[in-house]
Amino acid sequence: MSSLHAALPARISILFAMSLCALALAACGKPETTKADDDPKVSGNTIQFPASVKTLPGIAGEAATMGGERMLSLPGRLVWNEDKTVRVATPFAGRVTEVLVQPGATVKAGQPLAMLTSPEFGVAQADARKAAADSAVAAKALARQRELYGAGIIAQKELEQAQADAARAAADLQRTQAALSQYGAAAAGTGGVNQRFALRSPIDGLVVERNINLGMELRPDQPPAAPLFLVTDPTTLWAQVDAGEADLKLFKPGVDVQLSTSAWPGETFAGTVVKIADYVDPTARSIKVRLNVPNPERRLKAEMFVTARLPAASFKGVAVPSKAVFLADNRNYVFVRTAPNTFERRQVRVGVTLPGTTELLEGVKDGETVVSEGNLYLQDILRDATAVNAARAAEKR
Repeated sequence: MSSLHAALPARISILFAMSLCALALAACGKPETTKADDDPKVSGNTIQFPASVKTLPGIAGEAATMGGERMLSLPGRLVWNEDKTVRVATPFAGRVTEVLVQPGATVKAGQPLAMLTSPEFGVAQADARKAAADSAVAAKALARQRELYGAGIIAQKELEQAQADAARAAADLQRTQAALSQYGAAAAGTGGVNQRFALRSPIDGLVVERNINLGMELRPDQPPAAPLFLVTDPTTLWAQVDAGEADLKLFKPGVDVQLSTSAWPGETFAGTVVKIADYVDPTARSIKVRLNVPNPERRLKAEMFVTARLPAASFKGVAVPSKAVFLADNRNYVFVRTAPNTFERRQVRVGVTLPGTTELLEGVKDGETVVSEGNLYLQDILRDATAVNAARAAEKR
């Protein structure tokens, strides 16, 4: 029994030794696996990621360009071109008997828009007709007096009186005819008294408003709140823009301005400064600037809200996103992507700074790609590597 207990530890030791040998042999038969090294390598101011790193999340770049500008945006609205717009009213009291055009109709200068029956116009017609008759009688009397004077029958005084009467009658005829012709009604005045007055368009254009109805009583001394007809040429509009006092220096007659509207997103329309107000709005502290806006296709409409944009500042150097420039040790730097996985930190000299854009006078060339997202991450890698190298150099001393 004692010999059996003595043999057990020896057997266990042998089995344990054999197990270790088997594990060692199995380990020797498997190839050794190596973990890929994805850590970036730093050399001076250059950071290089291994080729095994296919993507660099959090790092984005943008190409540097030449020149930059800041655009000033101001609110405004479109209105009719008042140089090509008329608001038709009646010079005579009367009743509307006929409406001849509707909104959207194209009319010519002198074309009737509506017909009125007007006693006042009848009086003007009668005055013109009487003046025509008086002038004819006076002219005949003058001719007769000249014959008599030539025959020595009457004195020169009587001839001169006849000449004066004829001149007064002619002047009165001219006055009454001019009063009618001012409203395009001279023919009616000489042809008869019918009291029918035609309300005419003074210009070629488009009827955009009509505020007149059949049977309406019109009086020139009590004009309606809105014009009877509004006729305009919509191929050109005006834009009224509110400019701040600080931006006034940017507006000069002839300056080109870009206009945009929510009605046509993504499109711009040209405008030209034609007038700058001579006073500041005391409430809004703004200055009205008037633009001339060509509208040949009539896509823009009066009373549309627009945004006017024009260059406020510019530079000719290399332009990069402002977020690509960062400050370290009181110096300005950017990271430039020199290869797909290689980034170089460069010191730069900053020029003009505009919203979102910075001018670089030195350090970056046109077309090079600068890091706009993730530059601080690259800076941390560079700073850590520099600190490690400095520590190792200190240990060797």
